[in-house]
Amino acid sequence: MSQRRLLEQELAPVAQGVPETEAERDAIREQLERILANPLFTHSKRYPLLLRSVVERTLAGHSGQLKERTLGVEVFGRHPDYDTNTDPVVRITAGEIRKRIAQYYHEPGHENEYRIDLPCGSYVPEFHRPVQPDLQVLPRPVVLPQAVVPPVTKVRRIKPVYLGALALPPLVWLVVWLFSATSLDRFWRPVWDSPGSALLCIGGAGIAPDAALPPTPSNPEISVTEKIRREYVDFSDATTFSRLAGLFQARGKRYSMRIGSSTTFADLRDGPVVLVGGFNNGWTMHLLGQLRFRLARDPATGAQWIEDRQNPSQREWSVNANLPYLKLTEDYAIISRVLDPATERMVVVAAGIVQYGTLAAGEFLTDPRYMEDLGKQAPPNWQRKNMQAVIGTKVINGNSGPPRILKTYFW
Repeated sequence: MSQRRLLEQELAPVAQGVPETEAERDAIREQLERILANPLFTHSKRYPLLLRSVVERTLAGHSGQLKERTLGVEVFGRHPDYDTNTDPVVRITAGEIRKRIAQYYHEPGHENEYRIDLPCGSYVPEFHRPVQPDLQVLPRPVVLPQAVVPPVTKVRRIKPVYLGALALPPLVWLVVWLFSATSLDRFWRPVWDSPGSALLCIGGAGIAPDAALPPTPSNPEISVTEKIRREYVDFSDATTFSRLAGLFQARGKRYSMRIGSSTTFADLRDGPVVLVGGFNNGWTMHLLGQLRFRLARDPATGAQWIEDRQNPSQREWSVNANLPYLKLTEDYAIISRVLDPATERMVVVAAGIVQYGTLAAGEFLTDPRYMEDLGKQAPPNWQRKNMQAVIGTKVINGNSGPPRILKTYFW
């Protein structure tokens, strides 16, 4: 048997289903505690909760109960009829657990431990017991005549590679992160890494008073009725906020919410910002006015469109806001992630021409499937770049369809 084959047998774990003996189940529980005691898991409440729950239920023979909605209700306290699309807390938490497990087992010292894996697309963990090398199968050394040179070249070449691998665990750890990070992670990483609580700034009712400048804060002398009117939030903006809030909760990023008309410039400097809404959010219009893709409108005709400053005569991405809503068949939105030079804070924008575009933008920003499409079009190291994307969505009987990418720009 070759030296390489022996090494492969030594390192390859043997997959198991539910352990049959109590001793093996205890060994897996001990391994679970070792994993959860690692700094990769100790700084979060959600990751240990979900991993412990799926492991214990599987060991108890209840793996059939490990469905997204069930876990959302029983582990994270969601309502039984909650929308898993707008609140993907289970999917996002499971994705983070998978990455952290991979990082854990790439750290030195865990080679001979039981392995607990959470396969992609499933919430049922798999257990693998470590395989110890069988020294009995190693060939006995052969004594050769002195005139014959022993074939030791291949064995000696293994040594520097093996020692180099031991000397580079941080590099291996970095490579594992780069290959395991999703496009959703790469897009939001500048926000997660920004200090301070994030601000989710949502548009109000109707068109913002002045698209060139953000609206002033509310006058304390206005009536209660007027105050309620100004703080009315469109359903599409509220739904998008709900999606984003679920994402932020799953990542453990603190956030607050304000209506655009109640948001001050000082608020925008406290931390990263997400602007939701287009023409109804003055801060969105103020920021987009400085970028390549921005929202434009003609009040006389009701035409509203996304303008490309590199091709201003092109109005391919346009909507007639005066149409009966059931006759509208297409809407468009701008997604932006930029470091705002005015506030020196990271700002993300989800702005539809009308409400269907904003809904599509919110879905795009929180669903890993659509973010993977963005990652395929992105340049290297795009998580460190400013970017804009124009997306489109079909509208059928007043309901928006899946978002699709029409144009991207990175700088």
